Amino acid sequence: MWHGPLPSPTPRRRPVSGEAPAPGPATDPAQPLADRLAALRERVAALVARRGADDPTAGDPLRGLYLSGDAVRHRLRGEAEAGGPPPEGWAEPEPPDGAAEPGDRLGLLARRLGLTPLDTTVLLIALAPDLDRGFEPLYGYLNDDVSRRRATTGLALDLCGLLAPDGAGAAARARFHPSAPLSAYGLLSVEETDRPFLGRSLRVPDRVAAHLLGDGAPDAALAGYVTELPGDPADEPTAPDDRLGALLAAGPAIVYLREHRDGDGLARAAAALRAAGRAALHFTPPAAPRRPDGGTAEAAPDERGPVAALLREARLRDCAVVVAPLPDEPGALMRELAVPDVPVLLCGTRPYDPLWCARDPLVLEAPRTRAGAVDTWEAALGADAAAADLDLAAAVAPYRLDGERIRRAARSARALAALEGTALTSAHLRHAARQQSASGLERHARRIRPDVGWADLVLPDGPLGQLRELALRARHRDRVLGDWRLSAGGGRGRGVLALFAGDSGTGKTLSAEVVAADLGLDLYVVQLSSVVDKFVGETEKNLERIFTEADRTDAVLLFDEADAVFGKRSEVKDAHDRYANMESAYLLQRLEAFDGIAVLTTNLRANIDDAFTRRLDLVVDFPFPDAGQRLALWRHSLAHVPCAEGIDPGPCAREFELSGGSIRSAVVTAAYAAAGRGGPVTDADLLTGARREYRKGGRLVLDDTGW
Repeated sequence: MWHGPLPSPTPRRRPVSGEAPAPGPATDPAQPLADRLAALRERVAALVARRGADDPTAGDPLRGLYLSGDAVRHRLRGEAEAGGPPPEGWAEPEPPDGAAEPGDRLGLLARRLGLTPLDTTVLLIALAPDLDRGFEPLYGYLNDDVSRRRATTGLALDLCGLLAPDGAGAAARARFHPSAPLSAYGLLSVEETDRPFLGRSLRVPDRVAAHLLGDGAPDAALAGYVTELPGDPADEPTAPDDRLGALLAAGPAIVYLREHRDGDGLARAAAALRAAGRAALHFTPPAAPRRPDGGTAEAAPDERGPVAALLREARLRDCAVVVAPLPDEPGALMRELAVPDVPVLLCGTRPYDPLWCARDPLVLEAPRTRAGAVDTWEAALGADAAAADLDLAAAVAPYRLDGERIRRAARSARALAALEGTALTSAHLRHAARQQSASGLERHARRIRPDVGWADLVLPDGPLGQLRELALRARHRDRVLGDWRLSAGGGRGRGVLALFAGDSGTGKTLSAEVVAADLGLDLYVVQLSSVVDKFVGETEKNLERIFTEADRTDAVLLFDEADAVFGKRSEVKDAHDRYANMESAYLLQRLEAFDGIAVLTTNLRANIDDAFTRRLDLVVDFPFPDAGQRLALWRHSLAHVPCAEGIDPGPCAREFELSGGSIRSAVVTAAYAAAGRGGPVTDADLLTGARREYRKGGRLVLDDTGW
């Protein structure tokens, strides 16, 4: 006996040449299902007729609620003897070319997942009560229990002609095993496992039924975890990856993309999937549960949340899965996602550990996301980019953002411009782009939102030119070190490192803030109290956290008083010297792999180890201001202060050798004195402030009665 599938939907007449296609539900997914259900209804009717033949309880309205003597004797005689031989299975073969009718989602799904005709038939039998309530009483009758209105394994096999009087064979029963396609792919659930095998209920998940009816809404279990990965080439700042794309186009594969920075792997995955012509779901795993000792615990199989629903959704849509970022302990997740029929791309910053998964993925290095992806910004801003009067390339040059974060930044920038009622400006773009950078540095450093510019610096031409060069290097490092291959190799990063050396108050911190403002980045000042630790090895761990976060953040990192950490190595005379040298050796290695922008400041350049100096891109010396620069500093500090008519800071600039920071403090003292009496600042106020700064420095000044 051949047990074939349910008949395919009834073919429809094709229009003749020149004739418009006849309107109808030919592409409506519900119509092919309705055709299949009609054939199933005939099969059910035949089985009902066979069951009812010679059944003394067939007309009993309480049939199924109790067993009468006649019913028991009827059962003992056997249904085959009472009702004749079981009917043959459906005999209509599959279409010879294996093609399904357009809109026949069940047929397409069966062919894509390699389901057998028996699998397809069982799936339809289990699905029928969810699509047509008319099957419920019929199934209740055939189950001999009016309260059980879903198909059972026994009923499904009987409808397929596979339930012999002595029970189903092993091959037929195996189609309901948890490892069989229907259950393994999440298309069918065998419930009530405490019942005998043939009496267990079959249920089709609501998401599968919705998909077969043409509903494209994702599973509710994936809400908050899954988004569709965009497929527009203009959306991503990474060039198409033809080799990885060809691999994904050839068939399912599992790939681990190791990132240097969060977002690098996602950008490459999107480019490769575009090259392969495949859609994808971006999955953000839920946080792993915490153990009592503070670590993370791998979830039990029944606590893995939406992973099973994710794989089922990928199978229904025939798309890939991209996981980014990976959880801290990715082993359980990778083992569950390592399936042979769904392409999976995993993105993480950690090196691959073979203990994570028995099926090793293809491990690839994700290229770094380039800064200043102008085309992606233009696509995200749309018409606003053309209407705005701004230099887009210069505005976004420092930001290393992937396509999704660029789109979010563009939305925020447009919303900010609309709130202010102005056209889109560079300030709006920079403010929005800063919001998309990681904020983990705030746990280790103090953030400064720069509010200064080049006009606030009073420096000689030499140091000022070096500061502008520092900003230039930060903007064009990807082109020079990456495209032009001028990186020294050896795992070195593309960071920009500078040392600002000079006496206290000469403008080192202010200059770092000006450079950050010119780049449109935040300035993070590292707190030495949060870095240096008395316990051996803890200082290095704290510095590693800072460097790691700085690599992930578009910001300028400032190590103030850097000689406390980047000091000279010395001859080892005791354990203290040994561990101090180990700390310096770690910093030397870490600076070479650094990928961000860092500024070190020191009052004592001679205390900085020469090995650190060699790794620096720029060393800017800040000289003590001469009389002319001091006069410019006095005037700049008084620019927004109400002053008496004819005030002249010249004598203070000539007579008091003060740094720029001390001059500002003197002006603050004078301003408070003027505010206290309710008048403008006078020459006497300036003189009082200058003398106070001299005394603070431990230097002698004349009595207040004269110079």
